[in-house]
Order: sequence, then C-alpha cells, then structure tokens
Amino acid sequence: MSFYELLQQITSNPELHARWLNTLSFMENAGARKISACEHETEVDIIQLKHAAEEHRHAYYLKKQINKIDPALCPDYHADHLLAPVATRQYLHRLDILACKYLLQHFQLDRKALKYAAYLFVTYAIEVRADELYPVYQQVLTEQGHKVMVKSIILEEAGHLEEMIQQLQRFSPVWEEHAAAVAAIEQTLFNQWTECLQQEVKPAYA
Repeated sequence: MSFYELLQQITSNPELHARWLNTLSFMENAGARKISACEHETEVDIIQLKHAAEEHRHAYYLKKQINKIDPALCPDYHADHLLAPVATRQYLHRLDILACKYLLQHFQLDRKALKYAAYLFVTYAIEVRADELYPVYQQVLTEQGHKVMVKSIILEEAGHLEEMIQQLQRFSPVWEEHAAAVAAIEQTLFNQWTECLQQEVKPAYA
C-alpha cells in the first residue's frame, strides 16, 4: 500500500482521520520540544526560536482541525487517541539517538555541540519528510473536498527546510554527505512507522 493509498483509507474514516490529525499534532509538538531542549544556555539564534514557535503552532493548528471532524474526538495525546502510538512516540526519539551516534562517529563534538548538531541534522531530515508528507495529505484532502486543510503548514515547512540548509552550510562544508546519512536513518524509521499505521488501519476495513 502506498502512502497516498494509506491516507485515502485514513481520511475516509472520521475516527481514524481525527487520530491521524492528533498523531501529526503530537509529532509536531514533540519536535518543538526537542528543538527547545537543544538550545544553548545563551547562544540561541532567532531561527531556532522561530522553528520551535512554528512547530508548536503547527501542533495547535492540527489539533484545531479535529473540530472540523468531531470536537469530541481526541481531546489529548493519550495512546487511545493516536495512530500506532508506540511507534509514533518512539519515532523522533529513536531518530535523535541514532543521529547522535552517527554524528559522534564523524565529528569531534562535546555534549553541547552534539546537541546543536543533532538539532541541525535531525530537523533537516524531518523537514525533508514534512516536505513530502503534507503535500500528499493535502492532495487527498482536496480530492475528497474535505474541510480539513494543511496548506499553511506546507508553506512554512518549505521555508524551514531552506533555513536548515543555510544553517548546515555554515556547520560543515560536507554537510550534504552527513545530511543524506541522517535522512537515510529517518527513511528506515518512517518505513517502520507507516507499516505500523497500516497494521492499525487494516482492521477498520476488514
């Protein structure tokens, strides 16, 4: 099943769709919290603050979109209100850990420098993913004439990706090689996550 087909199934079922939106909201919120956790005590630039603020806003926006389906659904991030909750909760955490292990193998970094490098490379990988995921989701929503919309998120995520590339260019002249390696790690985790989503969605259509 392609990701497009998976989203078609999810969005055609109101409860699954609400949980999907809540899952995206959870992941945006988790990303915002990780960005904030990577901040240096004093050396925090405006781009990092902007990213954290916008990821929090995305989490809020996606949460509000659930009201267009049913305001009573998914009031919080409890496991029952997420799709593939275990894989969803582990996704960013595992990416962060594996990216840190990779970066330590290729750069001489102290603890603070590692946190910042992880912020750069992990955020880049996630922005690449968002740049692929949200347009497919919006395509499905448009085809269904759905009231839910994610066009504003698509525009902001594209801007985030450009900003991350600029920061990575300043970090290392060979950033593309290492960004590709971290993106490959993310691809594996994304595949595992979507497999878990498919397993959860299938019973609803059995």
